[in-house]
Amino acid sequence: MSTEKPEAMNYKSSKFLQHYGWDLLLGSIAAFYVFMVPYTKVEESFNVQAMHDVLYHRLHIERYDHLEFPGVVPRTFIGALLVSLFSSPVILAMHILNLPKLYSLFAVRMVLGCIILSTLRFFRVQVRRIFGYQVEAFFVTLTACQFHMLFYCTRPLPNILASGLVNLAYGFWLKGHSYQTLRCLIFATIVFRCDMVLLLGPIGLELLLSKSISLWEAIKCCISTTLLCIGLTILVDTVMWQNFLWPEFEVFWFNSILNRSSEWGTHAFHWYFTSALPRALLAAYPLSMLGLLLERRILRYILPVLSFILLYSKLPHKELRFIIGAIPFFNLSAAIAATRLYNNRKKGVWKWFYFVMIGSLVVSLGCSIVMFLASYENYPSGYALKDLHWMARENNSSKDQWVHIDTFSAMNGISRFCENNLPWSRYSKEEGIATTEYRHKNFTYLLNEHSNIDGFKCLHAVDGFSRFRIQIGFPPILLLKEPRVFIHGNMNYQDILHSNWPGCP
Repeated sequence: MSTEKPEAMNYKSSKFLQHYGWDLLLGSIAAFYVFMVPYTKVEESFNVQAMHDVLYHRLHIERYDHLEFPGVVPRTFIGALLVSLFSSPVILAMHILNLPKLYSLFAVRMVLGCIILSTLRFFRVQVRRIFGYQVEAFFVTLTACQFHMLFYCTRPLPNILASGLVNLAYGFWLKGHSYQTLRCLIFATIVFRCDMVLLLGPIGLELLLSKSISLWEAIKCCISTTLLCIGLTILVDTVMWQNFLWPEFEVFWFNSILNRSSEWGTHAFHWYFTSALPRALLAAYPLSMLGLLLERRILRYILPVLSFILLYSKLPHKELRFIIGAIPFFNLSAAIAATRLYNNRKKGVWKWFYFVMIGSLVVSLGCSIVMFLASYENYPSGYALKDLHWMARENNSSKDQWVHIDTFSAMNGISRFCENNLPWSRYSKEEGIATTEYRHKNFTYLLNEHSNIDGFKCLHAVDGFSRFRIQIGFPPILLLKEPRVFIHGNMNYQDILHSNWPGCP
């Protein structure tokens, strides 16, 4: 029985919250997103499948998913190996307890979130040291009111893996460890995202102009780190891909030299500034501009980050996740402005700006809730496969089940982590099958984007997010859904024909 006095226990609790309270807040929000939206999209598929294969197939590389479905460009295994290593004790315990494989997806995403948020903590500690506790508090508040940073920090995208190193680089930059800053950015560029060179260049130039580094020492640092990173990624990925390979060089060649990324859509030059950043930052966007006017110290950090976005804007294919690494410094600038408004909230015109800021934070929170609800409905095939497993069990389907997953379904929520054990014997992602050819196959069930397929009965339809609609009244924004994925049963099986399924519209 503990003999510790209540005063001592309260003191320890307050010290714990003082040191880790902000981490608990951000971690809780990120964990909520994981448990509410566990499924993944096509952009995350390589790392998700790689983590699954490392954890479940281990040394049997010939059974790995990427050898059958390599994707458009290869990606490095280093991030997947790191997350799998930290996840393996939890996965082992789940295996002993005979828990569904889907629980392992929760585990790897939570581990990834811990890694990324720990790097953000390193940056935040430097913010506190230089700008004070109030700025740190507003930095966390703004981050918590935004959607994308905490939603994406658990998603195994190459951009997110790179953003962990970018957060470390930012922290070292604030700390004055210039060469460590360069090493982190080089590692992110060589291994995870070649486009991080667009951030490395402006930051390196700022370090040179401010005389934080010498040209000769910087050259030696960059060359040695580059060679080390190239050697590491070639060593690991040549083994995993069973082919001599530097993945990010292949990505660089595909996206920049061949300019093939534009095949996935293009946006105007100003898109990052007029669409992506407003959605990602919300109230922090105008506040960050105000912070530039109120605090001169932030200029030397924001200008290279702005240059990064400007350089990136020249590439026609644009996505918000490409510039997610820029968000921390925008939030820092916004936090500085928010602190100044808070401290002057009782003075003249400042109080009106303060009320506007509070209102904008409430609006930001509302926008984040709307974006979360849309994202919740944006993984229809993950929910469809879950429904299929549950409904087949409810209808006592005990024979071996063979499920075909079409390309649309594979891209919108399904990964190897979603698969079940017997009687679910096989999951096929065979591509190029015409709808008229399925009747000649022996699939038990289909997950398909088409509602009518010859030889199969439509058993259930799963809705997915379609679009927003603004209306006068409450709620002011409606989320419209429509059927996205259809579950079909083979009409050759009598138990499927006479089973109790909801049917399709």
